[in-house]
Formats: sequence, C-alpha cells, structure tokens
Amino acid sequence: MLLFAGNFLRHPYMLGSIIPSSRFLVDQVLEPIDWERARVIVEYGPGVGTITGEILRRMHRDAHLVAIETNKAFVRFLPTSLPDPRLQVVHDSAAEVQSVLQRLGLPRASYIISGIPLGSMPERVRADIVAKSRAALEPGGAFLVYQFTSRVLPVLQRTFGDVRRSFERRNLPPAQLFVCATEAA
Repeated sequence: MLLFAGNFLRHPYMLGSIIPSSRFLVDQVLEPIDWERARVIVEYGPGVGTITGEILRRMHRDAHLVAIETNKAFVRFLPTSLPDPRLQVVHDSAAEVQSVLQRLGLPRASYIISGIPLGSMPERVRADIVAKSRAALEPGGAFLVYQFTSRVLPVLQRTFGDVRRSFERRNLPPAQLFVCATEAA
C-alpha cells in the first residue's frame, strides 16, 4: 500500500487512484472473462498487482498474463510479490502492446484489461492506445477498461462500436467500467 501511495504522490497522472482497486471493482472488471477460452491476457498498469493476482488465481494453467507497466518500481515489485511462471512483467508503454506480444512470441490477446488513466491523457495518446489495443485483440476478444471519468467513452465507441458501460460505486473513488468487444471471426 505504501509503494502504491508513494508512487501516486510522485506520479498522480500515471495512476488512476491513490489506493488500489477494491475487491468489488476487481470482481466486476474480471466478470466478462471466459477463463476457459482466454490464453493470452494483457494488463496495462498493474501497479502493485491487485488485479494481477486475481487474474493469476482464475486463469487457466497454460494461459499467459502480460503485465505492461511504465513505473520501474512496480516492474521490480511484481515478479517478487507474484512469482508465477505464467506472468511476464514488461517495462513498456501500453501503446507498444503489439510489439510486446511479438517479442514474447505470443499471439493476439483474448482480453486486455486497462486501469491506466486514459481520460487524463491527451486525446491523441488516448486514441493511439485504444486503436493499438483493438489491433492486439484476437477476433471475439475484449478490451476491459475501468476509469474514474467517462472522458474515454467517445474514443472507445469510435474504435469498437460495441461498448457496454457499468458502474462500481463500492470502490473509492467510484469507477466506470467499459467492455469493448471485437467481432468474432
């Protein structure tokens, strides 16, 4: 918790919240995932691993989880706090998701989970990350986004078309969730 809060104070625009996600938010973010089908899952901005640990607990034994994080302190922390051979922690930007998957020899993702503060980013950066995320998903995949603002909704709708929105009021701060589906093959 101290690592998370300290990093929020140093980089408030890089983290969406001063405290990690609640169990209510974690459950709602992960609810759309078909765990039997998902073989490659990507998480943007895993932070201290609140959602990461729950993904590892639920995912298939032969699935892969790629955690893309820009904060070096979190990159060093995650592999030691969540030692699991299915987890690859990569120090990179979400905008590089396709090259990260290629470097790791992995196919497109079944799901991409994002809690990075897309709404706080310049429109150009936000649109680039969303477009690259869509391109990195397999047919029938989904981009699962949780935010504390709805500023990201227009770009999600332009890029995906099919966007379902819900709320988790039991999180501090309350969160908005967006499930952005791609067409099945």
